[in-house]
Amino acid sequence: MSRQKVKLYVLLALVLLLLGIAAFAPYLVPFDPYEQNLSQALQAPGGSHLLGTDRYGRDMLSRVIMGSQTTIYSALLLVAVITVTGTSVGLFCGWRGGKLDSLIMRISDIFLAFPGMVFAIAVAGVLGGGILNAVIALACISWPKFARLARSQVLMIKDAPFLAAARLSGSGGTKIVFRHILPNILGPVLVTATLDIGTMMMEIAGLSFLGLGAMPPIAEWGSMMSSGRSMLQTSPWVILAPGCAIFVTVMLFNLLGDTVRDVMDPRQSVQHVERR
Repeated sequence: MSRQKVKLYVLLALVLLLLGIAAFAPYLVPFDPYEQNLSQALQAPGGSHLLGTDRYGRDMLSRVIMGSQTTIYSALLLVAVITVTGTSVGLFCGWRGGKLDSLIMRISDIFLAFPGMVFAIAVAGVLGGGILNAVIALACISWPKFARLARSQVLMIKDAPFLAAARLSGSGGTKIVFRHILPNILGPVLVTATLDIGTMMMEIAGLSFLGLGAMPPIAEWGSMMSSGRSMLQTSPWVILAPGCAIFVTVMLFNLLGDTVRDVMDPRQSVQHVERR
C-alpha cells in the first residue's frame, strides 16, 4: 500500500471520528451547553471545566462539542447543495450548448465577478439571521464554480470515441449523460467539493461572527467567537476554544482534500507543487 493511501485512510478515520462526535454531540457533552450558571462565569480552564466557562457560566467544552454539530453539518449541507446544483447546471450546459449555455455562463460570470463574501453578506442581510439563511446566501454565490468545472469536463470528453460509440449503439442523450459522462467527471468534482468543505466552514463561521448566521444562544463556533471577542485580553479561552476548533477542523478537511486529489490524479499533485 502506498504512503498516500495510508495517509488517506488515516485522514478518513479522523474525519469520520469528527463527524461521529458532531452527530452524537448531545450525548457527549459533560454539561448542558445552554444552562447558565452566573456563579461560575468566566472560570479559567481546569478542574471540572477543562476549557473554562463563558460570561454566562456555560461550559466551553460542552459548547465547542455541541457547536461542531451546527458548524460542520451546515458546511456539509452547503457543499452538497452547491455541488449538486453546479454540477447539474454544468452538465446541462456542456451537453446541450447553444444560446441557453451562453446565457447561463454569462450569469455565472456575473456571480463570479462579485467578491463572494461581500455578496453573501448582502444576501444574508436581506434574508435575516439564521444558519439556514447563511447557507442559502453562500449557496447563491458558490454554485458557479462547480457549474464551470462540470461544463469544462463535459466539453473535454463530449467528442470522445466512447461517446460516439454510445450514440451509434442507440443510446439516448439522458442515458449517455448519466451512464457515460457523469461518471467521467465525478473525480474532479468530488475533489473540489472535498477541498471546499473547509472554505465553506470558514465562510459560515464568518457570517455567524458578523451576526448574520447562527444566532445566540445556539452553539456555533463563529457565533461563539463573536460573543467572546470583547474578552480576548481578560478571558482569552472564550474565543480561543472555538477558534482552535475551526482551525483544526478546516486543516483536517483541507489535508483530506489534498490527499484525495493526490491519490486520484498524481500528475495534478505534481503540477500543484510546481506552481507553488
